[in-house]
Amino acid sequence: MTGVFREGHNRPRPRRREPLHLGPPPNPWKKRATIGIPLLFAALVAMLFATREAAAHPATKANDAILDRPIAGVRNNYWYDYRSDVEEAQSELRKDLRRAKSDQDEREAWAEYRRELRDARSDYRKEMIEKGYIRRRGVVTVEG
Repeated sequence: MTGVFREGHNRPRPRRREPLHLGPPPNPWKKRATIGIPLLFAALVAMLFATREAAAHPATKANDAILDRPIAGVRNNYWYDYRSDVEEAQSELRKDLRRAKSDQDEREAWAEYRRELRDARSDYRKEMIEKGYIRRRGVVTVEG
């Protein structure tokens, strides 16, 4: 007689195995991305505050006074003189800021820079008025 149990019934049970994955293997970077995105966002916010601090620097206001295009689109010797005056003022500012020992020295360097830019612009404007590229604003005086 054969055994009471069916053949193979007394075999040990197989251990639990990982389920069969038919798709591509999981991406190990997926977990890192969930951590990395908030960190990236925090870094961007920090950079935003840093640029806001940099925008408070006097250079942004001073550089607004620099012309980026010639008056009436005419590139003549007066325009090139103006540009060389601006570059010279910037070079002097860099030197003065490098040598500055105190806040007062830095303020004086920035004040001198703004004064030189104002002078260069007014000289350029006067020359262009003389050449007729800019019309002078008339002044009316009434005598009684």
